[in-house]
Amino acid sequence: MALIRDSDTGLVLIQADWPDCPANVHAYSSTRMGGVSLAPYGDVNGDAGLNMGEHVGDSRDAVRINRDCLLDYMPKPVTFLSQIHGNIAVDLASVVADQIIEADACFTSLPNLTCVVLTADCLPLLLASADGECVAAVHAGWRGLANGVIESTLKHMRLKTRAEISAWMGPAIGPNAFEVGSEVREIFSRKSHKHALNFIPNKQAEGKFFANIYGLASDVLKACDVQKISGGNFCTYTDEELFYSYRRDGVTGRMASWIWIG
Repeated sequence: MALIRDSDTGLVLIQADWPDCPANVHAYSSTRMGGVSLAPYGDVNGDAGLNMGEHVGDSRDAVRINRDCLLDYMPKPVTFLSQIHGNIAVDLASVVADQIIEADACFTSLPNLTCVVLTADCLPLLLASADGECVAAVHAGWRGLANGVIESTLKHMRLKTRAEISAWMGPAIGPNAFEVGSEVREIFSRKSHKHALNFIPNKQAEGKFFANIYGLASDVLKACDVQKISGGNFCTYTDEELFYSYRRDGVTGRMASWIWIG
């Protein structure tokens, strides 16, 4: 992981340079720093921010400018999904211009076609095959994880390539901040007894647990024979300078995480 800072624009990006990513595959996550969005979509100092989400109440013009700020790092065409916390993964080769796609993951085997998801605490998961011929971006909040969004995406990717697939976990809420109820723990425990290990009781609140979304995703990936997993060392909730957080702020912006074949 490397931070890219543009001193002229204030833009700060995370380059997802995980060790198992093929050389022809490029991947990034944005932060809240840079851009033109005003409060509450700005940066932590009250200056303009890089909100990438059109659906959060920000000016559409500001979001358009913010997205244009990333054109050096995000080749067009770009399809932004209408994310619904489900398990649908769409092949971007089948998407027509300006089509509204309700899905939580996208994949492609075509070069210079950007797979992107938006998050502000949910887990953005980027996937790449070892032969560099298929990539995917997954919006994996706890509901998407429970609904099988990772399994669905990998199934589609393996119809495109027989090569090994590796994963990078982008900025999400950390395991010391992600409080959930016992019903969430029960949902995952029914899926796998191993999942229960990713829930630690909150001693200050009866019936509440701290969930490790990185651990849950890692367990799912490994069960799907994805063994090379990187990232997972962020916390959007506690790192207020770099990240938007819905849990922390309520009305807030969204970061983008994206990947493409060069």
